[in-house]
Amino acid sequence: MPDISDRTVARVRAVVVALLVAGIGLATGLVLVFGLSVALALLGVDPSPFVLLVVSLVSIQGVAFGGVALLYLRFRGRSLGSVGLRLPSLRDLLFAVGGYVAAFVAAISGAIVISITGAPAGENQVSQFASSDPSVLLWLVPASFLLIGPGEELLFRGIVQGRLRETFDRVPGVVLASALFAAIHYLALTGGAGGRLVTITILFFPALVFGTVYELSENLVVPSLVHGAYNATLFALAYVAIRLSESGMAPSGTEASQALLALL
Repeated sequence: MPDISDRTVARVRAVVVALLVAGIGLATGLVLVFGLSVALALLGVDPSPFVLLVVSLVSIQGVAFGGVALLYLRFRGRSLGSVGLRLPSLRDLLFAVGGYVAAFVAAISGAIVISITGAPAGENQVSQFASSDPSVLLWLVPASFLLIGPGEELLFRGIVQGRLRETFDRVPGVVLASALFAAIHYLALTGGAGGRLVTITILFFPALVFGTVYELSENLVVPSLVHGAYNATLFALAYVAIRLSESGMAPSGTEASQALLALL
């Protein structure tokens, strides 16, 4: 039986690996986005908000997150089945529905707690795309299920949380993975450091839900569905808010859309 020092070393190693995997995934995505943006500029192409969004999604959530996750699994001699990738059962779907509701309750609760303090929150960079062309939000609805949910959950739940759970108990493993998932959104936010940290704090709550449903179902498809549905709903609501603002029916619609997108 390993002694305390052995367990401590194993846990530190797990945290370091989790940080490296998440960091490499994000860095790879950012490099790809930068490289493709430079290539478009050299070709004299002035990309629309939609094109920029596609480049970002495919590069980060698709190629980078998915690629790093698959390389990690191959390095450890494992398959996608080892992270619980399988068709969901009726029980899994019930977890997905419950997780979807819980994610919104968690996000709203976190936002309420933060609003009581009066602290300013950061804004998601998607708001900038939406302000130029609100229709990009509609494209993000299917993208939430096809790229965002699966890509982020494969890396942060299947790999990061899975690695942490090898040495940590259930609760600390989920908490650590959720904290890392929320923190990685820092670069996706705009505004001062204080506002970004406020938003990250809010994001931590739905992240806990994603991690919990994965832990309970042991099926990666479940948090992917929950995450995808959560994001898709926020994108759809933000689109409606912007259109209502443009029509004059809801003057504060733009601010509402920014608040919704900050919960992503």
